Amino acid sequence: MIRRICAIGMVMAAGLLPGLVRAQGTKLWSVERYEELSKGTAEGVAIRSDGVLVAGPATSLLYATGGSYVWSLASDASGHAYVGVGGSVGGSAAVMRVGEDGKATKIFEGKELGVQGLRTMPDGSLLVATSPDGKVYRLAAAQSRAAGATDATVIFDPAKTDEKPKYIWDVAVIGQSVFIAAGAPAVVYRVDLSGASAGAPHVLFKTADQHIRCLLATENGTLWAGSDGAGVIYKIATLQKDAKPFAVYAASRKEITALAIDPAGNIYAAGVGSKGPGTLPPLPVTGNVGVTISFSQPGSATAAGSNTLVPEGSEIYKIGADGAPSKLITLKDDVVYGLAFRNGGLLAATGNRGRVYRVDTDVAGRFTDLAHLEASQGIAFAAAPGGVLVATSNSGKVFRLNDAASKSAAYTSEVFDAQGFSQWGRAEVRPENLQGVTLYVRSGNVPSALMGWSDWTPVGTDHAVTVPASRFVQWKAVLGAGGALDRVALNYLPKNAAPVVDDIVVQAGARMPAGGGVLPNNTVQIAFPVAAGGVPGLTFGGDANAAPLTAQKDKTAITARWLAHDDNGDDLMFAVWYRGTAETNWRLLKDKISDRFYSFDSALLPDGPYVLKVVASDAPVHTDADAITAEKASAEFVVDTTPPVPGTLVAEMVAGSANVGQKIHVRFEARDAVSPIAHAEYSVDAGPWQYVEPVGKVSDSLAERYDFAAAIPNVTSPVTDTKEHVVAVRVFDRFENAVTAKAVVR
Repeated sequence: MIRRICAIGMVMAAGLLPGLVRAQGTKLWSVERYEELSKGTAEGVAIRSDGVLVAGPATSLLYATGGSYVWSLASDASGHAYVGVGGSVGGSAAVMRVGEDGKATKIFEGKELGVQGLRTMPDGSLLVATSPDGKVYRLAAAQSRAAGATDATVIFDPAKTDEKPKYIWDVAVIGQSVFIAAGAPAVVYRVDLSGASAGAPHVLFKTADQHIRCLLATENGTLWAGSDGAGVIYKIATLQKDAKPFAVYAASRKEITALAIDPAGNIYAAGVGSKGPGTLPPLPVTGNVGVTISFSQPGSATAAGSNTLVPEGSEIYKIGADGAPSKLITLKDDVVYGLAFRNGGLLAATGNRGRVYRVDTDVAGRFTDLAHLEASQGIAFAAAPGGVLVATSNSGKVFRLNDAASKSAAYTSEVFDAQGFSQWGRAEVRPENLQGVTLYVRSGNVPSALMGWSDWTPVGTDHAVTVPASRFVQWKAVLGAGGALDRVALNYLPKNAAPVVDDIVVQAGARMPAGGGVLPNNTVQIAFPVAAGGVPGLTFGGDANAAPLTAQKDKTAITARWLAHDDNGDDLMFAVWYRGTAETNWRLLKDKISDRFYSFDSALLPDGPYVLKVVASDAPVHTDADAITAEKASAEFVVDTTPPVPGTLVAEMVAGSANVGQKIHVRFEARDAVSPIAHAEYSVDAGPWQYVEPVGKVSDSLAERYDFAAAIPNVTSPVTDTKEHVVAVRVFDRFENAVTAKAVVR
């Protein structure tokens, strides 16, 4: 995260007192937490979880397969690496033998998809496990060193077992016994290479889980296994006769992807994937008898390929030598595929960002982001002289991570957007003396540093930053011997930008109540025109202030509302002015408005056409000398509070036809000074009001004339004079102002 903290007279802890953070004045871009630092680019730099940058291990590319996938990795005492590939190299499973000079020789090729497991034997031979529908092969020591050797002895064929598992995931060696982890179904087989039962596989144990994903053999003859489906870690003392597997721990994740051990006998395991509801740990048994338990999530994260996305991240567990389990760390954005213990620390190879972590095994939650590899997934580790090897997928490569620190360690921050043209001030760093660290800064006005930015400029001994004023900035730290850096912050002063009034609408007959309450069924929606949303630069759709405003219907009121923004994020204050369309001078209606609407009585303005002007100012957060204003005028609107003026109303009796009685012939005129006549109605003898059209039918003028014949209604109650009738008319202008007139006819 990038935090913007304003200088308000005292230094505040990042993220504290957000209500006091203002938009004006000098601001501070601070980078000091791991979450912030992890967004940058580290080259030979390690990022500790407490937010400290230190020199990381020297990292180099040993071998690139040219394909996408490396599935497994092993090494021998002479420093050679054995790389298990598949699919993309020759279209089939293969093992490449790679020397310390990076030169590779193919020593095995099979028809299967990939080499899922590799293990070197004490005698120099090599075990090769292929999958799916694969086998376990053994290459003699001479074969594992000869170029082009393809003859390999099959020591295990799952098709010849009763269970016939589809996948072989891992192999382990204890003495002269080979242990094979299989899946679909989940079984662990034992194949003795010597003795009376040499070469005959038998089931060590099996569960109703989906897969046994990984194995770990210890010097005391204990075999550890991790399952997929219920995420259970098992151990079995293989040197004891009739030993039974024991479920040591059921993880909160569904799949155990890797196991490792430290010199003290502590076991480490990585778990990935979420368990479905109702998932239960499987029950292991010895022999060839399985226990059936239903699980909700079949399949394996790795079974689908090493580039499988696991959005839930992963967890790493520690099982103490006394058997007590604990969770060391949760990696929210990374999936652990490989574990190894090296020089007092636990290494974790992860995807899908190709990162290697060093996890503190004594303090939960403490880690170091050790290396960022040029690949999506770190898959497996193998020992190497003076360091470790890391195999990766997407793309398929092998990297060397040395125990010695990198001599060329550089860290580049992410690009910071100040949201406006800014002057850059001093850098604040910790430690202040920058011992062993050289800090550089560059700036530009486009997001990409490749498009015309300034050169990298060293930060001075007084921490002065001398780069051109700009919108974007970036810093780089080069770490020498013993150098460390745990905070960099840049002061900057944005150039004050003028506010913008984006749009303004005026609604007659509407009022925003002072208390904010609006009666139901008596409201009017004041909305900005749909077309306004298409104006370049405006984002009405994402602005909460642009939503329709619900106001109270009120004939005596006028409400104006507006949209405004400030690129600096400054607080704004508004003033509303008015002017008659035939006038020159603007006159103030109201100033110091903090809302984005204003209601006023229409009686304040004489009838006639007007425009309103909204003036926005950033004065609340700037001195009078620095404050900037902007304004926008509304479209013309009309104030009309006066009813039309009626002319003489003439009503007289006229004779009817043979079938129709007498009628009343009515003639009258009406005139309005401001708005057109909208419509008229008449009533005879207090009867219902009836709509009447003007002469010419269309009501569109300030003056309208009416001429019509009205029928005489039947008398429904006693009257003194049946020949006397009363005709009433009422006329409305466009603003619903009405006038009524009447005439008596006999």
